[in-house]
Amino acid sequence: MSRRNRVAEAIKKEASLIIHDELNDPRLGFVTITKVELTEDLRYAKISFSVLGKDQDYKKTQEALDSALGFIRRLIAQRINLRLAPEIIFREDRSTEYSVRIEEVLNEIKEQNEPRPSPRGVAGLKSRKEGRDEPKKGNRVPKKK
Repeated sequence: MSRRNRVAEAIKKEASLIIHDELNDPRLGFVTITKVELTEDLRYAKISFSVLGKDQDYKKTQEALDSALGFIRRLIAQRINLRLAPEIIFREDRSTEYSVRIEEVLNEIKEQNEPRPSPRGVAGLKSRKEGRDEPKKGNRVPKKK
């Protein structure tokens, strides 16, 4: 694992802890940090977040994170011990909503393709008990004594 990936994972972990434990902003919804993208020189970090809720919840959470940006950056710099603290940009990640929508569409398609009962209904089918007394047909040859 490269240094950039290790630092990105550390930023992801610390940002998540800071947002959940340190920030007391009522605008914050149920926030999940989904990924962190760092530049090669570790100067800029794009932190993607997901929110459980509607569009207005995303907007309120974005405002809360933007207002706490300096605080979050300072705590990350203290905890990770980097020479320079990366500039942070928060952005929405709606991939979870997209995957839920794909799953819903696939379930709808599955329901449409399921076989439907025949128009004869159950009356046209033989019951399991019918034909039990009849000998089984097969390739077995009776044994000679």
